[in-house]
Amino acid sequence: MKNLFFKGRFIFIPIAVAAFLSLISFVVMQLWNNLLPAILHVSVITFWQAMGIFILSKILFGFGKGGRGWGGRGGAPWMRHKMEERFKNMTPEEKEKFKQKMRERGGCGPWGRSDSFDFNMNNFVDRTEPAKPTE
Repeated sequence: MKNLFFKGRFIFIPIAVAAFLSLISFVVMQLWNNLLPAILHVSVITFWQAMGIFILSKILFGFGKGGRGWGGRGGAPWMRHKMEERFKNMTPEEKEKFKQKMRERGGCGPWGRSDSFDFNMNNFVDRTEPAKPTE
């Protein structure tokens, strides 16, 4: 039974990709032909031209998720807040162990390969308390 599933998967996946590409191309063609000739005075396009436009846009603008996503500076705000909460509750030994583990991984940022950055756990600000005035 398991062998049948793996054989079927190699047939199903290309068919599903082709169906998805056809559906998207049809949607692009319909949007183009119903909107742009009236707005920009361009000619109507065929199904294959719509598929080419879609593929070209994916090549030019990327296949993955848009924007900075998780890789952006600091990640998602909810994730950053969650990590700040964890850091706040760590003992100094746990903090040092965490920093060492990140250095070993070779990650980016203050724990990564750039040794010029002096990481200080006191830089994390508790956003729930108001800022204290300096004297």
